[in-house]
Amino acid sequence: MTGAMTGGVALGVVLLCHADLDIAARMARIWVEGGARVAVHVDAKVPAADFARMQAALSDLPEVLFSRRRPCDWGRFSLVAATQDAAQLLLDRFPDTTHVYLASGACLPLRPVRDLRAFLALDPDLDHIESVTAHDVGWTVGGLNEERFTLFYPLDWRRHRKWFDRLVDLQRRLGVRRKVPKGIIPHLGSQWWCLTAATLRAILDDPKRKVFDRYFRLSWIPDESYFQTLARRHALRIESRSLTLAKFDHEGRPYQLYDDHARMLEESHCFVARKVWPGSTGLLDHFPRPAVGSPDATAPRPERFERVINRTVRRRLLGRPGLYMQSRFPRKDAENGKTSAPYAVFHGFSDVFPGFEDWLSGMIDADVHGHLMGPEMAEFAGRPEIGPGAISSSTLIRDRDPQGFLTSLIRVTQRMQVFQFSPRDNQALNWFVATDPNAHVNVITGAWMLPLLDSDMPFDDIRRVTAILQRAELKHLEVLNSVWVKARVQVHELTDFLARPQPLMMQALQALPMRGPVPTGLPAMRDMAGMAELLRRLRNSGLQPRMSGDGLPVHDIPTTERTAAE
Repeated sequence: MTGAMTGGVALGVVLLCHADLDIAARMARIWVEGGARVAVHVDAKVPAADFARMQAALSDLPEVLFSRRRPCDWGRFSLVAATQDAAQLLLDRFPDTTHVYLASGACLPLRPVRDLRAFLALDPDLDHIESVTAHDVGWTVGGLNEERFTLFYPLDWRRHRKWFDRLVDLQRRLGVRRKVPKGIIPHLGSQWWCLTAATLRAILDDPKRKVFDRYFRLSWIPDESYFQTLARRHALRIESRSLTLAKFDHEGRPYQLYDDHARMLEESHCFVARKVWPGSTGLLDHFPRPAVGSPDATAPRPERFERVINRTVRRRLLGRPGLYMQSRFPRKDAENGKTSAPYAVFHGFSDVFPGFEDWLSGMIDADVHGHLMGPEMAEFAGRPEIGPGAISSSTLIRDRDPQGFLTSLIRVTQRMQVFQFSPRDNQALNWFVATDPNAHVNVITGAWMLPLLDSDMPFDDIRRVTAILQRAELKHLEVLNSVWVKARVQVHELTDFLARPQPLMMQALQALPMRGPVPTGLPAMRDMAGMAELLRRLRNSGLQPRMSGDGLPVHDIPTTERTAAE
């Protein structure tokens, strides 16, 4: 071995191995060839044949030691004990060791080991270990920050989850509170650290070690707190940051690194990364980068990599906006965006302007549909039987999952979606649309009465239909007036709209992508003849029309306004 000492730094590595011993042996060889000494602990649960194969693969390296094997379990003190054994063996066999780096068999050195030694030589007395007080930490999973030190945890969380949870609840009810030994303040942090030999020896030789070991033996996940706490007792100066790049998911499990992470890992300039998937041959062949020129003591820059992983965590938990799938169907009102893009709903406009759909499609750069929730079919633009994204126009299919129908339509199309609506349509999406920040809802109340002027139905049938549609619109307006509304809503009574249709129409078009200049005209308006008489007859029959408004009487609307743009 060459280069055991660089800048006064003699590096030792404790390697904890639990699986994939072929990869672990490869990592041990990388460390040794980089000038480090290695003490390996292999989990006692690993088959003896696999352990013997690893020993044989490393038999040509006298710098590799094997410590006493212990059976290790996640979250148990056995991991701390295994680290203690390997660290003690390393310090006893190589007393000139100045720094000890704790890694796993799945930790991949990214830069030449000599770079790490040069970095440590910049400040030989500095300990690199993440160490944060339990009161201040906010990243632990499971809600056990301070309680991991004040309750007893004799059971394995993974093997006895139900009894583990029951025991925690019982201790909470009984007010159990363990006493923290004098001389320490519990701290938490990443289990992967690099300590000076002086600090590590002080921890291992502490006169109160038996007291501390007994206390942490019944703490929860002590490998994230034992050395992090005792380093605060013995270290001269601490850099509270791990030199190992390790990210964890929302369940506290480490992310595995694959071949497509190579570029980001190289840009991170970190010394070591965890955890490498055994099949990532590209990563294993690419790292560590070859040593060229003089050692590079530049500090790691993991910020960009961490930002990407954090975005990945959010995407995994929340999904893409407006995307619903069987493997991650969100709870109601817990969606990452109800829909994926803005869309607009025009309620009553096609009743006032019979040609509104065609007129609007010529004015805006969007897909303008008819009544997507209509009673006879989903009226896609152009009225095809199969709409965008192979979505059927069948009402049977649509009404089986109206929410999925709308969200899928918005997600599979590139342009903004606009559709018509009225009380005659299926009302299943009223709350969904009203609570969707992407929705732009424009309403002309009472406009649904206008088509009744041209119907040949007997008056009794008109009265019955009016009552049904009025109840439906009243319920819809209750939704739109709710405090839970997130959509952008504009509501105008019929007579108010007819009194000044041009400015109110322009107001409704403000949020839409226009093809050209703002239009100065309006589409042809429906003939209002007979509206006043119909309203009078409905009132006299005992039905109070409530949605048309109490402003300007319909028959008094100037003819020039009613026929604008004809």
